[in-house]
Amino acid sequence: MKDREFSVAQARDRLANLVHQAERGRAIHITRRGKLAAVLISAAEFERTHGRRRQGVGDAILAWRAKYGGVQLTNREIDAWRDRSPGRIPEF
Repeated sequence: MKDREFSVAQARDRLANLVHQAERGRAIHITRRGKLAAVLISAAEFERTHGRRRQGVGDAILAWRAKYGGVQLTNREIDAWRDRSPGRIPEF
């Protein structure tokens, strides 16, 4: 990993080369005072890991309502889905 680890000053001096390496799929670790400060990755890798917005409970409920013809749920039912822990069945 040391061959992929650069100080901030080294990374600044070699930025173009490091960007090319990241584009080829190689993660570049950038350190400050010997501690990891940042990781340079390709745009494709960033999109793969961070680009998709995760669906929240509200979005899931709206999608479910659209799919099943606007079924109405009470606020208590919705709160029970959002707040329950894994394996717990809400009481109504």
